[in-house]
Amino acid sequence: MTHLPSYRWRYMKSNIHKNTSLRLRHGASLVLAITLAACATPDKGVNVPAAICNAAPDTSQTQYIIGYGSLMQEESRKRTAPKAGPSYPVVVQGYRRGWFAKGGSVGFDTTFLGLVADANSQLNAVMYQIDAAEMALTDKREASYCRQSVPAEHLTALAAEAPALKGQLWIYVSKPEGMATVSARHPIVQSYVDIFVSGCLEQEQRFGLKGFAQQCLATTSDWSRHWVNDRIYPRRPFIYQPKARQIDALLAEHLPEYFAHIRLEAGQ
Repeated sequence: MTHLPSYRWRYMKSNIHKNTSLRLRHGASLVLAITLAACATPDKGVNVPAAICNAAPDTSQTQYIIGYGSLMQEESRKRTAPKAGPSYPVVVQGYRRGWFAKGGSVGFDTTFLGLVADANSQLNAVMYQIDAAEMALTDKREASYCRQSVPAEHLTALAAEAPALKGQLWIYVSKPEGMATVSARHPIVQSYVDIFVSGCLEQEQRFGLKGFAQQCLATTSDWSRHWVNDRIYPRRPFIYQPKARQIDALLAEHLPEYFAHIRLEAGQ
């Protein structure tokens, strides 16, 4: 399993406090409360919840989904849940994000971001309110994953505007049969990386969270040189992906050993 080189993430670990006063939106930088390592160690005693798949939500409680991949990007999220509430940045303990979710095609396909329970890991993500009907639609969208309950104590909000961590919190965990290793036949594709990283940049810019997008890379494992650029107009990528320059700059700086080997899809 390929991990980010540890020497790139020698950052001091800050204590996470739920009631920390954050100066956001007004040019102030946020000291992000998460160890910038792909396999950072959270507080001792984190109990990963049992895998109960797609349990019926208690409609008497407020419902929240925690998005860590394509669901981090507003445009992508709204395609499935147009009535969903605004997203807020959070840190989630007890899980590891990585490139190990396989697509559904029997032929050539791509590898997506997945999530596994891991008491020694944490990641940054977003949380947003959703109703039961749109949760059911999201379950269909994420059919190769298992929607699983997350205890509120596993989350720390990074924005002062975030709602109280009450109600039911859910996250989509990879099913064992839905996991695979990145390969030439099932590579990482740039169009999906763009959705993921642009969602991270949205949070960074909206809430003044300096370094939030960098953390998205640092807390994601299993990067691979099996990575293809499938963007439309790859020589003028900003036409298709407005944040292309920002995304590529992040990738080139923080994942140089992989970025240098991204190849264009055949025929481009």
